[in-house]
Amino acid sequence: MLSEPCPPPALSLVMLGNGPFALPTFEALYGTPHRVRALLVRPAHGRRPGPPSPLRAAAERQGTPVHEPEDVNAEDARALLAGFAADLLVVCDYGQILKSATLATARLGGINLHASLLPRYRGAAPINWALYHGESETGVTVIHMDPRIDAGPCLAQERVAILPDETAVELEARLARLGAPLVCRTIDALAGGAATPLPQDPALATRAPRLKKSDGEIDWNRSAAAIANLVRAMQPWPRSSTAWLRPAGEPLRLIVDRVRVSESATAAALPAASPGTVLLAAGGRLLIQTGNGELEIGQLQPAGKRAMTTDEFLRGYPLRAGERLGPANG
Repeated sequence: MLSEPCPPPALSLVMLGNGPFALPTFEALYGTPHRVRALLVRPAHGRRPGPPSPLRAAAERQGTPVHEPEDVNAEDARALLAGFAADLLVVCDYGQILKSATLATARLGGINLHASLLPRYRGAAPINWALYHGESETGVTVIHMDPRIDAGPCLAQERVAILPDETAVELEARLARLGAPLVCRTIDALAGGAATPLPQDPALATRAPRLKKSDGEIDWNRSAAAIANLVRAMQPWPRSSTAWLRPAGEPLRLIVDRVRVSESATAAALPAASPGTVLLAAGGRLLIQTGNGELEIGQLQPAGKRAMTTDEFLRGYPLRAGERLGPANG
């Protein structure tokens, strides 16, 4: 009679994470046989501190100690990690690169959950840049970490289709849920000695650098489809923006939150115009000429005001057909 296979041994884990993308993975670890010894998050301070890490509350509910080292690679932080005698570091959305000496504080080093199909979109903003470039597919990858950015060998990967109108916020939540069980299965494989690292092909690597405010500026010379991708990619920050170049008065900055590529008969019947020209501003509709096609704006936010539908905006602001949108500095 065949015996049942032995379950993999329980590992001692330390989680390093901070943002909402890491929360499903962190919570899933408590449903495994493995032991979470501690959580490391980034310090919440500075001139404009962000919201507290959502992982902190989850750790406190579980009675897991939380630490906030300024620099995870500093000598005192490495001593802290070494004191846990962890088998594995689990890293997700942490925001600091771990050096070799830091990874060496755990017997098996560290694994990282990354929100792309590595080696594509290495860097801080893989979801945003995948949407910006109009990808139809993305996924999550678990790598065995080395000191290079997102360049370690792949341990597991899962693909998913990107929905046509999905924003970066919506896609991030979906990928976070997709990645959590993948991390848990990877830890089991490492514990049982069954993990098979697959080196990344550097020739296929693409970059996904941290976003800058200027990345959200709309270039109306681009196609309507490309601008629509930009708008959904730049959420929740920096968001997409342009300026209404008012015939009288200073340009008014507009944050553009919801758009669609127009395929209506109304757009086809309008005369051709240069990119950035307002083709229609009536009946609750705002249609803009792009470098290729027309873009309809559904929601926008004037500088210093609340977000509003196009219908609300047009009732309060005298934007007219023939006027232009573009960079405020000309």
